[in-house]
Amino acid sequence: MPSESHQVPLNDTAAVGQSLQKLLDILDRLRGPDGCPWDREQTSQSLIPYLLEETYEVIESIEAQDTQGLKEELGDLLLHVLMQCKIAEEQGLFSLWDSMESITNKLINRHPHVFGDARADGAFQAKQNWEAAKVLEKGRESVLEGVPRQLPALTRARRIQEKAAYVGFDWERIEPVWEKVHEELRELSQAQREADNDAIEQELGDVLFSLVNLGRFLGVNAEGALRRTIAKFEYRFHKIEEELRLRGKTPADVNLEEMDEIWNRWKDGEPEK
Repeated sequence: MPSESHQVPLNDTAAVGQSLQKLLDILDRLRGPDGCPWDREQTSQSLIPYLLEETYEVIESIEAQDTQGLKEELGDLLLHVLMQCKIAEEQGLFSLWDSMESITNKLINRHPHVFGDARADGAFQAKQNWEAAKVLEKGRESVLEGVPRQLPALTRARRIQEKAAYVGFDWERIEPVWEKVHEELRELSQAQREADNDAIEQELGDVLFSLVNLGRFLGVNAEGALRRTIAKFEYRFHKIEEELRLRGKTPADVNLEEMDEIWNRWKDGEPEK
């Protein structure tokens, strides 16, 4: 059964502080001389795979609308944030409180329309204010800087497009976006006909980039849309395997037409009556 929520509001500083301090005390013990051997030997670098795993588990819980799972996964992610701060503090680099002060100042500086005299008549202009403040803070030469190269490619493509859009490099209507998609598809088809492998790779990239942009105009996140399609493909293919197993067969024992027949019956999640 899911545990009962304590429903402690974040502005109850005494309760939140007490809960945070309890968690920090546990981390101190785990990292201490008589603590856990595994926890003691972890470094910022060694925890990266687990940090990524927990981040994706948070995303998975959100997409599955799994409230209980989200509560647990956010706790796991918070643990990694605190662990990274603990390791940095042990090395005399910075503390949790330094990180908290940094994000506090950042939120104030990047919301001049809330904490200053700037205006933001909508979400787009508010994000423009954020990006402009960020460029000044970081002393960056390009508005496109700061998007991690380690991001999944579809997510990074969208962030690059958004950053360009915030300074006005964007179409005003969706019609030219559709035209660009069709243009890139034609160029990919031409490269395929010419058997130019390098051009095929480049044009396929252009197609994907244009589709990410189309998704942005449609209000659809391409990364999430693709994950949903992958999950749908997995579900339907598992159904093919299950049904063939009942027939004493495997996919290798049948032709495409037989697999397609099963696939089509499971397209809507339920077999046809």
